[in-house]
Amino acid sequence: MASTTERVGWAFVFLVLVALSIPWFLWGDARLYLGVPAWIWWHVGWMVVTAGAFWIFVRRSWGLWITEAGS
Repeated sequence: MASTTERVGWAFVFLVLVALSIPWFLWGDARLYLGVPAWIWWHVGWMVVTAGAFWIFVRRSWGLWITEAGS
């Protein structure tokens, strides 16, 4: 069974991942890096960060908020 601290921690991680998935601060920015707009690079990098967070979640806490509900 997961601790309350772990549940709150993962909820915070998911909230940050969702909140920063749209790069509001790059809207209207026309900078290019290697011929690709900066906001595309943000999304590519953010997908890597999200995949890493999901991998850690799967390894440590899979079933959190799901399998324990019926117990």
